[in-house]
Amino acid sequence: MYPVQERHRTVGRTLPYIDAMSDHSEAPVMPVEAYEPPYYVAVFTAVRTQDQSGFSETNARMEDLVKDIPGFLGTDHAQTPGGLGITVGYFRDADALTEWRSNTEHRAAQKHGRAEWYESYTLHVAKVERSHGFVRGVPQSPTAG
Repeated sequence: MYPVQERHRTVGRTLPYIDAMSDHSEAPVMPVEAYEPPYYVAVFTAVRTQDQSGFSETNARMEDLVKDIPGFLGTDHAQTPGGLGITVGYFRDADALTEWRSNTEHRAAQKHGRAEWYESYTLHVAKVERSHGFVRGVPQSPTAG
């Protein structure tokens, strides 16, 4: 297992096309909060190609698009030194996830990603039935964990 090289947290926007070259240093490094279930996650795991022409611009556009979807909660992102990127998008309900999946610009970006930017990827979608979190220095409820 590779150690995590970098990790980004974005709330209200996403990094759907894993961008290890981005500098999101203004964002605090911490996971998206543990929301009250049920909600949905889309786990996108990818290895990118060498040629990333146009990737950053498309990634920025996708970030702008997804943040406007009602029910979008945020994303977590990690990149390993070996080049495996993982982005987890959080959505309040299946309708929000369906709206993102069906977005015309997003579909075009996916097609371009398969043609140019990705060596391989997987997408897993799941309904979250249990969720909790921990923040050092913040009192925890007796039932947390």
